[in-house]
Amino acid sequence: MVFDVTEQDFQREVIERSHTIPVVVDFWAEWCGPCRQLGPVLERAANAREGKVALAKIDTDANPGISQAFQIQGIPAVKAFVNGRVADEFVGAQPPVQVERFFDGLVPSEVDGLVAAGDEASLKRALELEPNRADALVPLARILHGRGESEAALELAKRAPGDFGAEGLAARIGLEQGGEPDLSEAFAALDGGDQERALALLIDAIPAADGARDEIRKVVVGLLDQLGAGSDLARDGRRRLAAALY
Repeated sequence: MVFDVTEQDFQREVIERSHTIPVVVDFWAEWCGPCRQLGPVLERAANAREGKVALAKIDTDANPGISQAFQIQGIPAVKAFVNGRVADEFVGAQPPVQVERFFDGLVPSEVDGLVAAGDEASLKRALELEPNRADALVPLARILHGRGESEAALELAKRAPGDFGAEGLAARIGLEQGGEPDLSEAFAALDGGDQERALALLIDAIPAADGARDEIRKVVVGLLDQLGAGSDLARDGRRRLAAALY
């Protein structure tokens, strides 16, 4: 998908469109020799991706306001917009191999798409293609654990060392198999989607847990990581976890 844009439709055609697919903007001018060299390379790269990325071309001479807004000081200048923001950029004519890498960084790979799908078959296929993808290993391990295949889930979790989610799931399996302390109520809340109650029960269990304190901590950290740094529940959970540990 290749098209021309102006100052009048830049907001709609580039910024708004970039919330749906990445939009690469080629800032060029008729007098610019390197621009004429780079333009066809960009167009081939965009067309090869069959609608997964758009290429917008804007004449800097005819649209000086946009050039000033994005501080274009030399052309050709190329900026990639994703979700309304500049996600990547370069200046000057680049060889085709570099342009291809630039576009590859914007378009999700097959494995990215499989991981995003998130179902068991997709996750298994993702791991066939990239066996060490933690973002496929952990959700697949959770699926297996959820239907009682704890040993298979544990094997997958062990293949993602350093991942908080994997470590948390492995710790949970160990606690479930050990039976002490009894955290069945906390795990039932977690499986039922009541993350706030699960966090409270897990953190409250830490002071009296003796040898299981670190394993419970790992479960809590894995849950906090799953909630995300911006979550209010995660922020409160981190504070309460620190108080329980120290």
